[in-house]
Amino acid sequence: MRVFTISPAGVSESDAPPAQLPAQGHLWIACTREELRGQLAELQAALQNLCGTQLLDLHVSDLLNAQLPSRFDYTSQYDLLVFRRLAATATGAVEGTSQPLPAASRRGGPPILRHIDTSPVGFAVFERVLLSVHPADGAAREAYATRLLQSTASELRNASHRLPTSSADLMLRVVNLMVDGFLELRRELTRQLDHWQAELLNPRTRFSNWSALLDARLALHQLDEVCEDQRAAIQDWIETVKTWPEADTPAAQRERDLLLVRSRDVLEHIERVVHHVRRLEQSIETAVQMHFNAQSNRTNGIMRTLTVLTAIFLPLNLIAGIFGMNFDSIPLIHEDSGFWWAVASMGLIGAGLALLFWRKRYLERNTR
Repeated sequence: MRVFTISPAGVSESDAPPAQLPAQGHLWIACTREELRGQLAELQAALQNLCGTQLLDLHVSDLLNAQLPSRFDYTSQYDLLVFRRLAATATGAVEGTSQPLPAASRRGGPPILRHIDTSPVGFAVFERVLLSVHPADGAAREAYATRLLQSTASELRNASHRLPTSSADLMLRVVNLMVDGFLELRRELTRQLDHWQAELLNPRTRFSNWSALLDARLALHQLDEVCEDQRAAIQDWIETVKTWPEADTPAAQRERDLLLVRSRDVLEHIERVVHHVRRLEQSIETAVQMHFNAQSNRTNGIMRTLTVLTAIFLPLNLIAGIFGMNFDSIPLIHEDSGFWWAVASMGLIGAGLALLFWRKRYLERNTR
């Protein structure tokens, strides 16, 4: 468990919640699901002491549920947001950092398309306390905690302009960091699908990776559903923020406006991911249809060529069959020039038919 005290003076970290709230600023209590399960009584007691209320049992179950989709709920004392982020094994790197995963955790095949996976992160947003519950790897927590501590250490005087001003603002910044992971995923998705589209439309190759392409379509459909749940959750959050009591000071109103702006920015990023995923799905469908149309046209061209060749040689076979009959009175059969007359007539007929079919464009190469 990591506990951060965020105030205009800077950020400090401890291993346990303090006995009371700071005079200015707010607290961020970040733990994993295992830590929440093992220290639930202590956390509930700390929330009761700091906020005057505890988490509801149903909300505790939601925070402990590793399969829960993105959703939003609220009470009169706090708001609850569950937001699914990319799992670390999906991108091959720890979220929010450029540090790659160990080699043992990587698998073969196209990882971007086959290993898209998500994991929920839960946020309980109190007035001056943010409780976040993360998966076991805690990538989002570690990434943003590092960013907080580095910015404070580098420019302490101006840190108040970049530090979160409230627990809701802090929650949105962590969510925005997770959404950035989905935005980075778009580039790898596009690169892999463009490669497959080129293979599908290349007439010189025979595409056989249909199982991977089917996995890609299923993964994109799953990612679309995840982003739709994310968008619905953020929209519910925005509607709830609009119902908060009116601010009594210009500074509080400006903070409320900035919170709405940041919320809409997160929503816009999610919508960009949804739009891109749907465009990739349409691109795959279009490429598959074009592939089968190209194969059908190629088959039609082959059959047309074979039909034309059959039509050219059919009268030649007829002439050869006539002169192959066992009759003594066939014209030219006993003459020395009969063979050459037969060959010449067969050549003229074949050339005439080839010229006729070429004029009718039955014999031509497909232009590219």
